[in-house]
Amino acid sequence: MLTNSTRRWLAGLGVAGAFVAASATPAFAAPATEFELFFPDVTVAADSPGVVRGASLYSDEAAVLNDVTVRYDYRSLAGKVTLTGDTGNDCTADGDGVLVCREPFPVTIDELYGGFVGKVVVAATNKAATGDEGELKIDLRAADREIATSRSRIRVGEGVDLAGGADTTVKAAPGGKFQAPVTVRNVGSKDIDGVVALFDSDYGIRTKERFDNCLYVEDFLFACEFDEKIAVGGGGTTTLNYELAADTYAPGSQFSSVWFMTPSDFEDLIGVREDAGAEVARRGTSKSLSLTSLPAARSARVAQTDTDPNNNFSSLTVEVTGKNGADLAAIGATLTGKKGAVLTAALGFRNNGPATLDHLRTESDVTFMDVTVPTGTTAVEVPVDCAPRTGDDAKWGQAGTPGAAAYRCYPGPFAPAGETLTAEFKFRIDKVIANASGAVKVNVPCECEGGFYADLKPANDTAKIVVNAAPGGQGGGGQGGGDGGSLPITGSNTALIAGVGALLLAAGAAGYVVSRRRKTRFVA
Repeated sequence: MLTNSTRRWLAGLGVAGAFVAASATPAFAAPATEFELFFPDVTVAADSPGVVRGASLYSDEAAVLNDVTVRYDYRSLAGKVTLTGDTGNDCTADGDGVLVCREPFPVTIDELYGGFVGKVVVAATNKAATGDEGELKIDLRAADREIATSRSRIRVGEGVDLAGGADTTVKAAPGGKFQAPVTVRNVGSKDIDGVVALFDSDYGIRTKERFDNCLYVEDFLFACEFDEKIAVGGGGTTTLNYELAADTYAPGSQFSSVWFMTPSDFEDLIGVREDAGAEVARRGTSKSLSLTSLPAARSARVAQTDTDPNNNFSSLTVEVTGKNGADLAAIGATLTGKKGAVLTAALGFRNNGPATLDHLRTESDVTFMDVTVPTGTTAVEVPVDCAPRTGDDAKWGQAGTPGAAAYRCYPGPFAPAGETLTAEFKFRIDKVIANASGAVKVNVPCECEGGFYADLKPANDTAKIVVNAAPGGQGGGGQGGGDGGSLPITGSNTALIAGVGALLLAAGAAGYVVSRRRKTRFVA
């Protein structure tokens, strides 16, 4: 089972895991399905082409919606703001201050990661003034039935242009400490009144300091708010003290990015994260962290928004030194039942550590796992991240398809040290054979990104699946062995939007590489 701290960290970053035995995704949403629609608050500069934003849709179960229309009502800002469809979208005005967009294809909603509808361009007119604001009402319908509504704020701000500093590379061993600068510049034509640094760090990068102008989730730094004014052509810098988690894999690399934004832009985004149900980022209680080399002049703060968010970030690379490996041990099952029984087996592996395997940034699988179906049985239910295989990587069936003799499974990008990750297979006994066997094998070769080929104990990479008749001829339903639980890493169906990457997507930061989007379905 996952520890609470690991679970909270994953929820805070927006990583979800639920490797479950799944049948087909429903083709249509059931009437009882509940939906939630999110659209971030928006601050738009008066003298700019506008910003591109999109709505996200979440539900309590997987669904597909047909004939979707989205109605945007911004009449409270009519004449001061316009909404138009982004490139390729089918949108038309419905009077002054109303835009109706029709989705050209069905909208698919994943139970963990939600779904998305077409984006719109929000722009200010020449009649807008800094400080103007109003309400945006959004209504989403499918097949002429109301599905979800959302309310957001649009306001007009002063356009500025922040830029990140130079990239940094340092070296540290697992458990070691290091420092890194945080530098921001004003490359626009107007002074910038305050700045927020939003951090997106890999699992191994931690901070023990707790500044009262910074927000934290567990040992992870989430954001720092600076009040200093940054003059045109100027900048500010500070230094942060970090340390690597003791279970960081070595040798290897860990990465962190810092994204700079105005206080108004940060205010627009943080509300979305809180509405999504992510763990609250808590403010520190010690002294304040400040930026140096900044002018001291102050004036009344007005709403500001960054008109070019694609130059706002800088990166930190930590070259992890030393040796700190991992041992993945395969988990099989011992099953008993009579002919015709359907047996459930939790198959997978345990990371015996000492290092955590973290491929979240690359979205690649920590390992690849092969399952051979026991003789005399048929796989009648298969996890959605397992695909039939016929002997080589070039011949695959559709993921989650039952009835194959062997499967290749993709466990996802994160395997914490000391945790077990399993998936449920269901096997039907067609013929009772004494000690009928199959196998689970991890760390199998794959000509694809990811995988793990430096296991500390390769001898335990394979485990048996053994099927026998139930004692005394009993056992109608059968039972399965295995060391795994069935608790997902996070049960939030709005997990993705809780993460830093989702916030940056909501901000329209197309230049930022968001790397926490892969669907992870292993249960730990």
